Amino acid sequence: MNLTLRVPVMMLLLAWGAACAQAQSQTPLTRTGQLVVAGQPVRYLIRHLPVSSFPALPAVVVQHLNRRGCSIPQTYEAHRPENVVHASLERAGSSDWAVLCSSGDTVSLLVFFGSGGEPAVLATALETDRLQAHDLTGVLGFNWGIDPATPEQVHQAQSGLDPRPVRLDHDALADAVVDRKTVYRFFVHDAWTLVAMPG
Repeated sequence: MNLTLRVPVMMLLLAWGAACAQAQSQTPLTRTGQLVVAGQPVRYLIRHLPVSSFPALPAVVVQHLNRRGCSIPQTYEAHRPENVVHASLERAGSSDWAVLCSSGDTVSLLVFFGSGGEPAVLATALETDRLQAHDLTGVLGFNWGIDPATPEQVHQAQSGLDPRPVRLDHDALADAVVDRKTVYRFFVHDAWTLVAMPG
């Protein structure tokens, strides 16, 4: 093969390799199995995304998640990559990350403050403890989701409280069971607490 043909072929091979790597990083990792519910076997399906599907994550967070062997579980209603949150969780204006990390059979809610260091582990559960039926097939899906919650969003959620609490001064973390219940985790005075909610 002469040099004029070799260069375009090499460029095509490099482009093809890059496309394959990108496709692999976006491919969901699916875990399936069965649980016994009320004496009957019930199928479940949990989709995960690799850490590389979240390119905005800082390198230090990516390294930590990769060391833990994390993939990111997706709720059964996910239409875009989820369960990685960027918000001001430590204080107003801070740049922090919260991640649901699935490793082995366990899911952990990790929070990385912008100052670095080891993450706080706010909750841990067996992946199969966070499943629920959600459609007519009866197949169970993953129901744990996290989102950022601005001070205004939390204040609105507290509208049924009397007296209504003072508005928060930085973001909280919405920790939800899909279609059921949301709690708001808030970092204040060097500790995590749950924000008061109606009912």
